[in-house]
Amino acid sequence: MKLKPSSKAWMHEHINDEFVKRAQKEGYRARAAYKLTEIDDKDKLIKPGMTIVDLGATPGSWSQVVVQRIKGQGRIIALDLLEMEPIKGVEFIQGDFREDAVLKLLEKSLNGKQVDLVIADMAPNISGITIVDQAGAAYLTELALDFSKDWLKPSGNFLVKVFIGEGFDQILQSMREMFDKVVTRKPKASRGRSNEVYLLGLGRKS
Repeated sequence: MKLKPSSKAWMHEHINDEFVKRAQKEGYRARAAYKLTEIDDKDKLIKPGMTIVDLGATPGSWSQVVVQRIKGQGRIIALDLLEMEPIKGVEFIQGDFREDAVLKLLEKSLNGKQVDLVIADMAPNISGITIVDQAGAAYLTELALDFSKDWLKPSGNFLVKVFIGEGFDQILQSMREMFDKVVTRKPKASRGRSNEVYLLGLGRKS
């Protein structure tokens, strides 16, 4: 099957992308690893001894970063709809975060212990219809925020990928009500033309 011109352009950009090359060289499963490393270098979110939940984890590059930075001290639970190759030190739950049964599995695995940090790099399956995709992404963000309301300890932090557009202002407002400080991050590894940004909620209000 011949690639469309747009697909060819994407493939060319992907192959020549500095972060793709770095990920391959440094053993990360995806270039997204550098989004988290840049944010964490700036905001110092990940520390040894923490309990961390990684939502939308597959293929696992964010979990790889967390494993390196908690230095064998702490716990990381990753969840995704898609299968993920095992990572030493990461507990993985496969399932759809939108389903109550899957959420209950995640909550059961916490065994009543509150979480220090929730990271969520989730995105819905893309339909190509902007308004549909935007709504799907906003819904996933709201679910991650609801989970954080229930399980994030006081002073805990929440990092989530969001897309500028429909629903963004409501998400921002909800986070401002829940955290002492909310900041926007656009790491270098996030492609400039993409409307994705990361919202970081610092200091869960008790």
